[in-house]
Amino acid sequence: MAAKTIIDKRNREKELVSQMIALYCKKCHHTKQGLCESCKELDEYARRRSDLCPFMETKTFCSNCKVHCYRPEMREKIREVMRFSGPRMIFHHPITACRHVYESKKERRRLKREAETQDGV
Repeated sequence: MAAKTIIDKRNREKELVSQMIALYCKKCHHTKQGLCESCKELDEYARRRSDLCPFMETKTFCSNCKVHCYRPEMREKIREVMRFSGPRMIFHHPITACRHVYESKKERRRLKREAETQDGV
């Protein structure tokens, strides 16, 4: 069950990041269909990082992670994408955006309860 959950988390993370990159590419690079080469490279890189993330079991999403496993130049690119696309996701992918907010809050509450339980033991 846990392995399936981690795989699901990785897939949701990759889906969300890909949607954000696609939105960014379309609006900022004026692509009509698909991704430009720069955004395609970023999407592939982000997907690989998600597949290799050792913290997937305990974190909510990459945007909430305190460990930065991206190369510095790719981290800057992904931050730019997230700053641009994050607020716009509610208009372009409302279900995905709402699910992301809900799951992030749910995960934070779970982690807080676990921390409180460990402190009390």
